[in-house]
Amino acid sequence: MTPLPPSPSPRRRASLWPRLLALGALAALGGCDTVVMNPAGDVAVQQSSLIVWSVVLMLLIIVPVMALIVLFAWRYRATNTEASYEPDWDHSTGLELVIWSAPLLIIIALGALTWVATHTLDPYRPLARTAPGKPVAATARPLEVQVVSLDWKWLFIYPEQGIATVNELVVPVDRPVKFTMTSSSVMNALWIPAMAGMVYTMPGMETVLHGVLNRPGVFAGRSANYSGAGFSHMTFWTHSVSPARFDQWAAGVKRQRARLDAATYLRLEQPSEKVRPIGFGSVDPMLFHRVVGICVKPGTSCMQGMSHGGTAVNDRAPREGEAEGALTRDPSDKGESPHLSAPHGAAPGQNDPGAGSNRNMTRLDLPAPLRANASEEA
Repeated sequence: MTPLPPSPSPRRRASLWPRLLALGALAALGGCDTVVMNPAGDVAVQQSSLIVWSVVLMLLIIVPVMALIVLFAWRYRATNTEASYEPDWDHSTGLELVIWSAPLLIIIALGALTWVATHTLDPYRPLARTAPGKPVAATARPLEVQVVSLDWKWLFIYPEQGIATVNELVVPVDRPVKFTMTSSSVMNALWIPAMAGMVYTMPGMETVLHGVLNRPGVFAGRSANYSGAGFSHMTFWTHSVSPARFDQWAAGVKRQRARLDAATYLRLEQPSEKVRPIGFGSVDPMLFHRVVGICVKPGTSCMQGMSHGGTAVNDRAPREGEAEGALTRDPSDKGESPHLSAPHGAAPGQNDPGAGSNRNMTRLDLPAPLRANASEEA
């Protein structure tokens, strides 16, 4: 009978755990897709290059410092009797020049690189190219997508195509895309790592992001700003397809009977989680502007109308039981509220022109108890 091999000792078994954990970590990391460093759009590629160059420039000072720490610790160790011992040494012009000039040059290089990249990759700036050596024609129009971050889902409106989708974004390959974004309630951040950087969405405001995808595929998109309980499921898929496939997809959505109007939007903006993609075959062309103005609900005043004389209110005829916006009423229907700071009654100066009370622009009518106390004190 063949004897069984001896079981490993407890100490040896304990030493195996770190190795197994390390192998497990490597296996897990092997399945990761570093999409930020391997994107599919020209804007994101330039951003990843900026990250690489910034890290390289910073390593120019970090790596030598780390190496010198080890070198000094070894060279000037207590047991090394051959190293010179100079306890009164306190200055070296050459060393000071190295210590200060190297970081200064790196900071200058980082500043110049960041300044150029910040202006080149400004999210509000229309794309000058779709890829290296592929400039955007002056007559080319970007695909416009109006984005609304809801709780907790994404609404994409295609004004040119007259359609809208929820939690599904489809764009043509190599065509610039202009996102005009806002939020229904709290701040969010639209982020498609393979396409471009992240830009915040805020209620009552419009933000802009330009991007492009240079190869077909399906890429993840999500919110990059915590916005409540359903934040972890506020994700969507971005499909990059050929122009012909995009037209075919838009025509398919156009055949949907569902219409995205104010009433549908008010139901859609209610908080919900894990919402599957939805398509709307037609869209109210003024809906996005009313979302920005926070006046989708009939009768509510629009914020942009208050600031620059635009459409002041949602002027749809109110239904029975709905509040009517004050700015849509006929002038004859508008009343006046009491002017609290205006004089009440006749001004004292009318009967006594030389009275000292005429210097007061208003007349204070005291309550009866205070008036009696004032008379007694007088």
